[in-house]
Amino acid sequence: MWHFGRRDSGPIEVALKAALVIQNWYRGYSARLKTRQRYALTIFQSIEYADEQGQLQLSNFFSFMLENYTNVPEKEPGLVTRLFGSSIQDKDRQDYLGLIEIPDSYCGPRLQFPLTFTDIDLLIEAFKQQQILHAYYVLEVLFETKKVLQQMPNFTHTNTSPSKEITICGDLHGKLDDLFLIFYKNGLPSVTNPYVFNGDFVDRGKNSMEILMILFVSFLVYPNDLHLNRGNHEDFMMNMRYGFTKEILHKYKMRSVLMPPIPMDGDRAEKKNKLGTATVALGIRTSGSFSEQLTKQEWEQVIDILWSDPRGKRGCYPNTNRGGGCYFGPDITSKILNKYQLKMLVRSHECKPEGYEICHDGKVITVFSASNYYEEGSNRGAYIRMSSGTTPRFFQYQITKATCFRPLYQRVNAIESSAIRMLKERMISRKTDLIRAFQLQDRNKSGKLSMGQWAFSMENVLGLNLPWRSLSSHLVTTDKDGNIDYMSGFQDVHIQKPVKEVQSSLIETVYRYRSDLQIIFNIIDSDHSGLISMEEFRSMWKLFKSHYSVHIDDSQFDELAERMDLNKDGSIDFNEFLKAFYVVHKFDQLNKSDTKLA
Repeated sequence: MWHFGRRDSGPIEVALKAALVIQNWYRGYSARLKTRQRYALTIFQSIEYADEQGQLQLSNFFSFMLENYTNVPEKEPGLVTRLFGSSIQDKDRQDYLGLIEIPDSYCGPRLQFPLTFTDIDLLIEAFKQQQILHAYYVLEVLFETKKVLQQMPNFTHTNTSPSKEITICGDLHGKLDDLFLIFYKNGLPSVTNPYVFNGDFVDRGKNSMEILMILFVSFLVYPNDLHLNRGNHEDFMMNMRYGFTKEILHKYKMRSVLMPPIPMDGDRAEKKNKLGTATVALGIRTSGSFSEQLTKQEWEQVIDILWSDPRGKRGCYPNTNRGGGCYFGPDITSKILNKYQLKMLVRSHECKPEGYEICHDGKVITVFSASNYYEEGSNRGAYIRMSSGTTPRFFQYQITKATCFRPLYQRVNAIESSAIRMLKERMISRKTDLIRAFQLQDRNKSGKLSMGQWAFSMENVLGLNLPWRSLSSHLVTTDKDGNIDYMSGFQDVHIQKPVKEVQSSLIETVYRYRSDLQIIFNIIDSDHSGLISMEEFRSMWKLFKSHYSVHIDDSQFDELAERMDLNKDGSIDFNEFLKAFYVVHKFDQLNKSDTKLA
């Protein structure tokens, strides 16, 4: 008997179909995880750039302060120096080194000048053991580096050949393990193994000093084969906010040596002229007599070089995310490269998920060498090797302290959780403004908004340029009709009030600007006691409020200041004052309670 019809699938065909189904499922699963990771990185980057806008505003504030703070010339002649003075300009090298002795008990690395390759190796091995280089050697390296740099041109030219490649590294941001890994994989700097480090050596990470010392010592040994470019974080104002200054003061208790007070004499006009020279050199916006040494146009060019980013849109337009520099399109890249007969621009300054990115038809490469920049697993680091007539080669890596690399979903969960946590802290710092914006949209006073209304209000107040619709499930609750309970975004987080009677708007303002205020008060604190008089406290707040357009009644702040003067001696411990303002996450408290119960 003959049977006609479809033949049953064999076991091999069934297995292939099953494999295709699993493969398609996994591709979709991986794509969703990558999308979540991309959103988390977008949150980190948007908040980072918003903070940089605040940094530029703070820089402008210091110029405003010195023009308006009436106590500066009479009470604080050294304030100008602490803000803008050079630390090692007016004294001989030995005047500083003579103030420091190396005790017999010191067991860290001992450098021998003139430096050799052996000193590079010695320093690296010492830092791997978490040893601290003595302040005497730090100053010697700084003096010697300054001397060599002053003899070199601003623009460095280097040659490569098919047999001699050059390695280009991007931002390191104090991540010493990344530098160790680069040297392990790629070899130490030498005549036959030249390097370019593209700036942003310091800040954020905890080992900025160690990175700087390794790079400077390597530069002194191979000044023609190791090239150091400046990034926007090679700036003392950035260092005060993002950690390098704090790291130095923690590791080296030598502030009076590094920043000696230089008395200011002469009339007010002379003070302004001295101020002008230093102020513009540090990139602080000035006017009138303050711009004698550097014009506004030149200052803007420096900012553009250090702060700008490439974008796909044609033209050159303001960098609204960072608040400084510009965005430049592929047409601008082509124009500049053609004008100066160049083939390619290799730059850094932006964290990229894979450690590098190619844009503008292959003419611009961004390289970023600090892996795990925002959070462990958030991004890879990379470096580039290139030579004459060859295609650039990219080398990626990711430092992990775990014994085994965590699965992708665990890494994404951790990154996403951290990003949402930061975003909620941003929201709570603008709670009063957000509620006002929500209520303007909520004409029926229902406590709910459409997705579009909520997203519009969030962007209008926070200005982070984020995909709010996609993020809404992490931030607020939505009913079955798709409407958002806008107050639900504040249910699991709040700012701790040091004084219950103080209005929320003031608490939010102090919390939002706490980093700026800490920098300002630390500079005013001439004896580094951590204390500031009530008079100075109030005077500085009034200037700050005026410059930042903060609409808070002075009486509220006065009341808060009075209550924080715990021993009623007319002074405030401003670091403790600012620490009193912190965000509490509800789930953190629940976890602590669970731990205690367990």
